[in-house]
Amino acid sequence: MWAISAALAMTPEARQELERLVRSGKTEQRVVLRARIVLGAVEGKSNNALAKELSTSRPTVIDWRRRFAEGGVKALDDDRPRGRSFPPLAHAKAAEIITRTQSAPPQATQWSCSRMAKLCGVSKASVQRVWHANGLKPHLLKTFKLSNDPDFIAKLEDVVGLYMNPPDHALVFCIDEKSQIQALDRTQPGLPMKKGRAGTMTHDYKRNGTTTLFAALNVLDGTVIGRNMQRHRHQEFVRFLNTIEAQVPVGKVIHAVVDNYATHKHPRVRRWLARHPRWTFHFTPTSASWLNAVEGFFAKLTRQRLKRGVFQSVVDLQLAINRFVAETNADPKPFVWTADPKRVLAAVKRGKQALESIH
Repeated sequence: MWAISAALAMTPEARQELERLVRSGKTEQRVVLRARIVLGAVEGKSNNALAKELSTSRPTVIDWRRRFAEGGVKALDDDRPRGRSFPPLAHAKAAEIITRTQSAPPQATQWSCSRMAKLCGVSKASVQRVWHANGLKPHLLKTFKLSNDPDFIAKLEDVVGLYMNPPDHALVFCIDEKSQIQALDRTQPGLPMKKGRAGTMTHDYKRNGTTTLFAALNVLDGTVIGRNMQRHRHQEFVRFLNTIEAQVPVGKVIHAVVDNYATHKHPRVRRWLARHPRWTFHFTPTSASWLNAVEGFFAKLTRQRLKRGVFQSVVDLQLAINRFVAETNADPKPFVWTADPKRVLAAVKRGKQALESIH
């Protein structure tokens, strides 16, 4: 059992100064905590009770009681220099850790602290400090894909030109499909979020079918034409083009930005375009679907409606998607291209040079 601490003695002037420090909005929080510890000790509160009340440790309470008794109010603002609790790592050993981290680990796909520490004969904390100091994060991996399209520059300028300077008396649509959207239902109901606990959701799920969303984003005003279909063949794509055709006023030229999915180049689609001369397709470069602005709409749909959604049927899923499209059209925001095409080309060039230097 801990001995009960006696109440701390204090002059009226010292108490007045401590209360002023606690009330002042300019006092550093570390000093406020120490002042409250001392004031509580003066009132006769035990060290354990003070530690629990102020969300700190009992040794901290004991330390600042003692330091106030020895140095008064001035001691509360006296921070002792903290020494290094571990020997510094040799530069050669740190360089070895950096070199090994930047190479592939033996018999593994990524480095871990324990694996690197065992191989280099140091502690895991030393490995973590070296990685942190040099910005190395072996646990992270970013994906990429460089376009090998020989007409990359021409297609980039064509698509970006539509975004930045659309033709007069014309509409620009970014068209694509989000296929195989699953209607997932959880096997058990989850619990809502509350203080100190995140919301819960079962890791397993029940598949209740899929749908495909065909969407066309109007770049000029930000509205979306959407239609759910069961499949994403050229037949469904042609039906969706007819939907857009019926909603666009007569006399308006239509420029459509699409990717290189085979459905978009099907002979039946080409025949449809020949019968509708006001339509012009602009294809993004291969492996560069990020140029299609509707991908941003799909990402927002996934993040806000699909990722944590619970759908007991395909109908429920389609209703949720349709509501999201309606909400988007109720408060549309025109798409604005902000990336500098020269910077995009420079980034692609650097990426290809890096790949060539490796291979």
